[in-house]
Amino acid sequence: MNKEKIDLIENLKKEDREFCQLMKEHEEFEEKLNEFNKLKFLTPDQEIEKKKIQKLKLKGKDRMAEIIRAYKSKKNNQ
Repeated sequence: MNKEKIDLIENLKKEDREFCQLMKEHEEFEEKLNEFNKLKFLTPDQEIEKKKIQKLKLKGKDRMAEIIRAYKSKKNNQ
């Protein structure tokens, strides 16, 4: 990740509560998925939970991308 993008994310984490919350959730989902990936086999319930977490993580990532686009657009219009 380049410095400009890192700075942008850091600014958003400070300025935008929703973005900050989404980042925390994203990290938590990543940790949970890593735990599932360490297992050799998943039970059917674990498989369902893993898929659910993957979908939530993707949904959050999409929302963060929307926030970043809006933030960039706002900055460019100033």
